[in-house]
Amino acid sequence: MHPHPTIEETPMTTPTYDPKITAVLLVDPYNDFLSEGGKLWPRTKTIAEEVGLHDNLRAIMRAAREAGLGTFFVPHRRWEPLQYKGWKYPTPYQQAGYESQIFAKDTWGGTFHDDFQLQPDDILVTEHWGSSGFANTDLDYLLRRHGHEKLIVIGLVANTCIEATGRIGMELGYHVTLVRDATAAFTPEAMHAALYINGPTYAHAILTTTELLAALR
Repeated sequence: MHPHPTIEETPMTTPTYDPKITAVLLVDPYNDFLSEGGKLWPRTKTIAEEVGLHDNLRAIMRAAREAGLGTFFVPHRRWEPLQYKGWKYPTPYQQAGYESQIFAKDTWGGTFHDDFQLQPDDILVTEHWGSSGFANTDLDYLLRRHGHEKLIVIGLVANTCIEATGRIGMELGYHVTLVRDATAAFTPEAMHAALYINGPTYAHAILTTTELLAALR
C-alpha cells in the first residue's frame, strides 16, 4: 500500500463550465481518421467503436453549441507535396505521415467528416505542423480574444494531438478537461497511457461524455 495516492488514484471533481469562458476544441476530425476508407481508420477503428467515439463527439458538439460554448476546429496540417523540403529535423512520425499522404489537401481524406462540419459560429484555427494545436498556430490568440479560459479537448489521437494540445494549454494557463470516450488511439496501451498515466499530470478534469453532458446542462 502506497502511503500517498498515485497520480492515477488522485480524485478529480467535475468542474462547472460557464459558457462565456469555456470552449470545445475539436481536434483533427478528418475522414482519414474517422471514416470507413480513411487511411488511418483501420488503426483507430477498434477503440473508436469500443468507446462510441462518433456518437460521443456528435453529442458533445451538439450540447456545446446549444449551451453557447465556443467551438473551435483544431486541424492538423494537410499533406502537400514537398511540405518538409529543406527541413533539418522532421520527426519519424511526420515523415511517415508524409510518405502515406495523410490528410492530403483537396482530397476526401483531408476533408472533415460529414458529421463534423464547420457551423457559422465555429472558429477554424490555423493548421498545426506537429501534435500541439497551440504551436505555430493562432489558437492561443483566438481563445484569449474570445475570453475563453476553460478548454474541453476532444478528437484524435489521444496520445498525440489531444495530449500535446491539452498539455500546452495547461502550461499556458488554461483549465483543461479531457473526455475518456471522445477520443481514440491506435492501441489500448496508447489510450491507457494518454488518459490514465499522462492525462492526470496536466488535465484538471478527465470525464466521460455522460459526465460532461450533465455538467454542461
